[in-house]
Amino acid sequence: MIIVDVETTGLDPSKNSIVSIGALDFSKPKNQFYQECRIFDGAEVSQKALEINGFSEEEIKNSNKKTLESAILEFIKWAEDIDDKTLAGENSSFDRDFLKASMERYGLRWEFGYRTVDLHSLGFAHYIKRGRIPPIKDRRTAISLDKILGYVGMPEEPKPHNALTGAKMEAEAFSRLIEGKPLLEEFKKYLIPYYL
Repeated sequence: MIIVDVETTGLDPSKNSIVSIGALDFSKPKNQFYQECRIFDGAEVSQKALEINGFSEEEIKNSNKKTLESAILEFIKWAEDIDDKTLAGENSSFDRDFLKASMERYGLRWEFGYRTVDLHSLGFAHYIKRGRIPPIKDRRTAISLDKILGYVGMPEEPKPHNALTGAKMEAEAFSRLIEGKPLLEEFKKYLIPYYL
């Protein structure tokens, strides 16, 4: 599977744009991808989104940066030889929808499938398997990426968010939840909790 994380200018894939894509091949975790790009013409920009991902309006509109179309084409090329193109991540439907909308915008064929594997569901199931009640807030699940990372023995995701850092931390959490072992060398220093 491909662990993917995108940073965007907001929450709506039809109005907002991707500003960066980070990904890695879960079966070959050294095979990683990162690309920043400028937004598509007319994309709406939320200041809250920019606070989360740390980009400025000048950066995301910089004509010297690759276009979103170029970034998407590079992502497709990078993923070409990956055997399992199932997308996965913390909020994988969000990332899938932005990638799919971007590919449609440029008339590119979608080859990644609709179904995704999301870290939130895996973490939720692990809580229940252990006989624990998953964190709840306002009568809804409150399992964020940072909660999952803490649950698997890792620090919170650095802020502002970076797409590749997010993808790597999510991949590490997947490995710890699924296989009970570390995936990436840079995270081996964080001990895996006994219950994994």
